[in-house]
Amino acid sequence: MNDRVFLEVDSQNILQKNIESVKMNGRFDVAGHFYILLTLLFTVYGQLVLKWQMGKAPGMPDDNIDKILFLLQQFLNPWIMSGFASAFLASLAWMAAMTRFDLNYAYPFMSLAFIIVMLFSVMFLHESLTLQSVTGTVMVVAGLTVIARA
Repeated sequence: MNDRVFLEVDSQNILQKNIESVKMNGRFDVAGHFYILLTLLFTVYGQLVLKWQMGKAPGMPDDNIDKILFLLQQFLNPWIMSGFASAFLASLAWMAAMTRFDLNYAYPFMSLAFIIVMLFSVMFLHESLTLQSVTGTVMVVAGLTVIARA
C-alpha cells in the first residue's frame, strides 16, 4: 500500500516538474535558457582553445613516457588550463540547467555546439569547410534532435 501511495505522489511530482520545465508560470524560463547558453559558450571556448594551443605545440612523441610528459607539459599551459576550467564551468552551468528543464528538452540545444565549433574553427583556426563536414554536422544535429524528441 505504501508503494502505491509513493508511486502516485512521485508521478504527480514528475508531472508537475514537466509542466514547470516547459512553462515557468506561463513565462519563458530566462534563467534556464541562460544556463544552457552558458554551457554552450563554455563548451565552445574550451574546445577552440584546446585545439588552438595543441595546434601550436610540437607533434606528439612516439615513446609512451614522452607522450605522458608531453601531455603533462601541455596541461601546464595557461591557455590549456583555461580550456579545462571552461569545461568545468560548462558542467556547473549544465547542472543548473538540469534543475530547470528535462534532459530531452535541453539536450538538443547542445547540438548547437557542433555548428558553432565548426564555424568558429573555420573563422579563427583557418580550418577548411567542406560540403562533407557541413552535411555531417547537419546530420548529427538532426539525429540528436530526433533522438531527444523520441
